[in-house]
Amino acid sequence: MKILVVSDNHGLEQELQEILETHSVDHLIHCGDSEFPIDHPLLDKFIKVKGNCDRDKSFPDDAELQLDQIKLYITHGHLYGVKSDLLSLSYRAQEVDAQIICYGHSHIAHAEIIDRRLYINPGSIRNSKSQLPETYVILTIGELDTDQHTIQVTVAFYALDHSVVKS
Repeated sequence: MKILVVSDNHGLEQELQEILETHSVDHLIHCGDSEFPIDHPLLDKFIKVKGNCDRDKSFPDDAELQLDQIKLYITHGHLYGVKSDLLSLSYRAQEVDAQIICYGHSHIAHAEIIDRRLYINPGSIRNSKSQLPETYVILTIGELDTDQHTIQVTVAFYALDHSVVKS
């Protein structure tokens, strides 16, 4: 199963459209700061949340996606202080029992496992604030290995030219 995760496009339409046209995925996640109204056609199939720059009050602060054995929690991150650390977000992840947490806000691409939970910030497709270029993520979730009780998960960061970012 493949999931496209984007955040912080801050009004960029063409770039988001190209990303959608380039990848064939099963689910779409937008971690906020699209700066579009909730009913914008480009957001139509996304699970989407409200970022600190989104003016449309219809966006939810967070969302959850249950996929067979894995639960994803989606938020922008500004309500959890993610520019400082992931502690508050980790408490929320425990509360909702999520195994994968997708967030944005910092414009810094990042993936990290903390206490057996995977935290993914896809970065920003507008104005990266790290050494990496503007990025988004394709998250691939494999089948459950019942013998090992494990699931293979791959996080691939992509630049706006749709090439894989090596880090």
